[in-house]
Amino acid sequence: MREFLVDRLPKMSPARIDELFADGVWCDEQGRPYPADEPYAPHRFVWFHRDLPDEVEVPFEIGVVHEDERILVVDKPHFLASIPRGQHIQQSVVVKLRRRFDLPELGPAHRLDRATAGLLLLVKERRFRGAYQQVFAHRGVGKRYLAVAAHRPDLELPLDVVSHIAKDVGTVQAYEVAGAAPNAHTTIERVCDDGRLAGYGLTPHTGRTHQLRLHLSGLGLPIVNDPLYPRAREIDLGDFRHPLQLLSSELWFDDPVDDTPRHFHSALQLDHWPADWPGHRPGHGPAA
Repeated sequence: MREFLVDRLPKMSPARIDELFADGVWCDEQGRPYPADEPYAPHRFVWFHRDLPDEVEVPFEIGVVHEDERILVVDKPHFLASIPRGQHIQQSVVVKLRRRFDLPELGPAHRLDRATAGLLLLVKERRFRGAYQQVFAHRGVGKRYLAVAAHRPDLELPLDVVSHIAKDVGTVQAYEVAGAAPNAHTTIERVCDDGRLAGYGLTPHTGRTHQLRLHLSGLGLPIVNDPLYPRAREIDLGDFRHPLQLLSSELWFDDPVDDTPRHFHSALQLDHWPADWPGHRPGHGPAA
């Protein structure tokens, strides 16, 4: 078994594999620790908790917007991942809130980009998760976002932007494919402006990767502090000074379990969205 794991896990040193054998970490399906000299047998599983990387603490709190027996709706801060993935395991909404509320089955009904702040709906128990995920998957949820970008007085708004968005595995940017069948649709309106910057209301009718960021950038209106569009820039994971000015500000849908109308408002405000501009709702909005 030791020889198999050394071969199967080349990124883990043999010394570390030996330490985990000594600690009884390598287990079978019943939780029995494997000894290092266990004979290898095919078609068996080895269970273990992998070493977690050191992560930079995201210095922002997760705000609770609504909680009941089935769901938890929170305001995800900028820079915090929605789910544990890649370099962001402990610094993710799911891991933090499972620990905070002692909810081991807590899982998201949808996702927000790490760079985007605002409303995220999580389901407390696995038995309800599929019902809420299907509402999002079948576009049964109304969403509104707020963004700050440059002001273009020549651009007639509101405007519907329709395009085909694709993203290749292993790349950080998505892109629009000219001439391909549309798969992304966003309604964009100008809420207010100060002559230089403007606040935009964005209603996505589809949910493609980076859709809102791409559609605004394609109009010559990249969102303030966007590290990916129109050009990708390297950002230190510990640099929290320039959050993307994009906020998931509203969610509304009919509850798939009891048909109750649900409507949630974010309590967050974008740094570049002045309090006297319309569109910002201070405090938590009512939840039906």
